[in-house]
Amino acid sequence: MVHFVGAGSGAPDLITVRGKKLLEEADVIIYAGSLVNPQLLDYKKEGCAVYDSAKMTLEEVIDEMVKAEEAGKMTVRLHTGDPCLYGAIREQMDILDEKNISYDVCPGVSSFSGAASALNLEYTLPNVSQSVIITRMAGRTPVPEREEIASFAAHHATMVIFLSTGMLEQLSERLMEGGYENDTPAAIVYKATWPDQKTVVCTVETLAQSAKDNDIKKTALIIVGDIVSHSNYDRSLLYHPGFTTEFRQATQESI
Repeated sequence: MVHFVGAGSGAPDLITVRGKKLLEEADVIIYAGSLVNPQLLDYKKEGCAVYDSAKMTLEEVIDEMVKAEEAGKMTVRLHTGDPCLYGAIREQMDILDEKNISYDVCPGVSSFSGAASALNLEYTLPNVSQSVIITRMAGRTPVPEREEIASFAAHHATMVIFLSTGMLEQLSERLMEGGYENDTPAAIVYKATWPDQKTVVCTVETLAQSAKDNDIKKTALIIVGDIVSHSNYDRSLLYHPGFTTEFRQATQESI
């Protein structure tokens, strides 16, 4: 059996209870060494074989999974954050399907959740933004033309941008060309929930300079939108005394 496990956003105690249990039981762990906190390997049992996928190709990763399966061993494929976001797990699962190897997925705390916690943010504020766009800039790996940054910017929704810290000047240009004002609040979160976490609040126009001033070159998320300033939002109706729900009657004039 192969278990794809989300390692969480960085802090080793942010892995799920299920994920920790799987790590403790694994005979083989293949982890994304360039991103996963190595402290998570402290959960492994004695004799567990460990492979760093940062130094491996897809074919080499699959080979180790197949060897483990043939030996009747259990494998944990440990991905950063939640595997469903930029985890490249579909290509692994398709090959496992071809080889009739069983697998499942254990979700994790994504770095976009970790970044919000680092800034005490709520991504969905009433009358400010009720949608979150998770995306990245096109780099060596392209993105579909219809998902280009500027086209998303036209919505003025909250945007969380992965894998783009090395292209902040171009990112700012595309965001402003798409419709964000140059003074739209933005934030850079470096290594969310790690001990060396760093947060920088700036604007769309000053993203590149702010990263340079704080020596942030990689391993950061970019958050764009008015929610960063967390001001001028409407109160949630859910807990308003004038709002009736299935569980509670309004205690003042209905709104």
